[in-house]
Amino acid sequence: MLSELQKRLLNDYQRDFPLSSQPYRDIAGELGVSEAEVLAALQELTGQGLVSRVGPVIAPNRVGSSALVAMQVSPERLQEVAELISSFPEVNHNYEREHHYNLWFVLIASDHRHLQAVLADIEKQTGLKAMLLPMLADYGIDLGFDLDFDLEWHDGSA
Repeated sequence: MLSELQKRLLNDYQRDFPLSSQPYRDIAGELGVSEAEVLAALQELTGQGLVSRVGPVIAPNRVGSSALVAMQVSPERLQEVAELISSFPEVNHNYEREHHYNLWFVLIASDHRHLQAVLADIEKQTGLKAMLLPMLADYGIDLGFDLDFDLEWHDGSA
């Protein structure tokens, strides 16, 4: 079960996260709890796998250079390659798709030269060719969603 504080953190701060030098203190003030309680709740949510990161979503290529990348990875190597790719700080996220190009990831670097160097390093370390997919059109998608906490939470275990 999620605490009321955890529910509020998950629901209320997907957008409009405080842009200040002490955002967690600001959140604590808005919610009437201590900064330590906010940090502990976020740590618990992260430990439960409900929060993977707290950070900004920056429009592609507004700061630095970014690209979508696809790779064809054999099923027996998929987990290994995905973990290696995730170890690069320039990789935002990766995911499996049902396609012969079955591993996709977003690569973000300080500039195009850095992006190409990271991509070359990934290819060298995996022994696989990567397909760079530059953005042709920008589609703004709101990734936030309202959570309905009236439903009972199930983690898939018995």
